[in-house]
Amino acid sequence: MEIFVCIKQVPATNKVEVDEETGVLKRNGVASKMNPYDLFALETALRLKQAHGGRVTVGTMGPPQAQSVIREAYWIGADDGYVFSDRRLGGADVLATSYTLSQAIRSIGDFDLILCGKQTTDGDTAQVGPAIAEYLGIPHAAWVSRLTLNGDGVDAEQQLQDVIETVHMPFPCLVTVEQDICMPRLPSLRIAREIGDRPVHIIGLDQFLDTDETHYGLAGSATSVERIFPPEHDTVREVWTGQDSADRLHARLRQWKII
Repeated sequence: MEIFVCIKQVPATNKVEVDEETGVLKRNGVASKMNPYDLFALETALRLKQAHGGRVTVGTMGPPQAQSVIREAYWIGADDGYVFSDRRLGGADVLATSYTLSQAIRSIGDFDLILCGKQTTDGDTAQVGPAIAEYLGIPHAAWVSRLTLNGDGVDAEQQLQDVIETVHMPFPCLVTVEQDICMPRLPSLRIAREIGDRPVHIIGLDQFLDTDETHYGLAGSATSVERIFPPEHDTVREVWTGQDSADRLHARLRQWKII
């Protein structure tokens, strides 16, 4: 079984500046880490491989320095990894990012199962995974908390708002997983020593099936960020001590016309 896992390198801090002209995050010089939700997708893939055999390939869209997150995936247990890196891919919104990843996956080969974390911590849209599946024309399930192989496909247990629903999807298919699906393992020093300097493949737009630049990056984005800003805090705190605290609270609530 061939499994592909979408991973992403995200800022390791919430103090990230935004480019006022493009509306995209300024990532240069900012410490990065693997998107926490993607760790659950990678662990799910590795458990399926252990139980049923196959290979696990990981891929990320980003600058060349995103190789570090691929190497981290290697140390966890992934077999192969790609960075989809090209300046023409920069500034993509959800729509263009999803299309880019679908084209990148197609350029690599055929996969039975594509796994994604349910969302990223720097975007929180939870839309990229399902959108990739739509572009690839394959079935998909989101918010999956349990995944098992069943014949020519998988059974996916989805945590919907009011019910838990189990669906069967034939291969190829895509699944976005919840964080309670499993407990991710840590990178292994033993694996790091065994694989040594395993290469990371870097491919760009010229290797995709669709090389039309207008379909990618800012040019291929249907939306743009008008403004990003931290929430304003205007909380005022008072600390009361003493036996008259209850009377003061009562008087203040009457002043605010809450009671």
